[in-house]
Amino acid sequence: MILLRSLLAAVGLALVTSPALADAVSIDQAQVRAVPPGSEISAAFMTLHNSGDEDIALVGASSPAAEAVELHDHTDIDGVMQMRQVHHVPVPAGGSAALAPGGLHMMLIKLTSPLVEGEPVELTLAFDNGESQVVEAPVRRINLDAEDHGHDHGHGHKH
Repeated sequence: MILLRSLLAAVGLALVTSPALADAVSIDQAQVRAVPPGSEISAAFMTLHNSGDEDIALVGASSPAAEAVELHDHTDIDGVMQMRQVHHVPVPAGGSAALAPGGLHMMLIKLTSPLVEGEPVELTLAFDNGESQVVEAPVRRINLDAEDHGHDHGHGHKH
């Protein structure tokens, strides 16, 4: 019994002193694209930094601002940039992953109310270890490079 108590105490101490994996993730420059009134979709961008010792992956997200949030990437298919859903965004140990216009990003689909420039949008990020992290991303106008305009996004929407 004493051995069992010692083991449980050691495990409990290890859980208390080990930082959670999601705590190793910090988020920079989170923002949601401002869209015209009546738009049903928008996009969210940010940079994820992993200061931990283990690789992690962003595997999903949700928001009260949209019925669905999906991870997407742009891919060149026969000279046409198309947007495709991806199942995860790797964030290497000691590294970062950028979600930016023209690359990896989050799509907010079927917005539940109009986005107001300057107001925050709550996003809950889900990681492959089962942990989650909430971030507030302000709505901002995001100018696209001319090369990104008009790309086929494979779902009939442009952003």
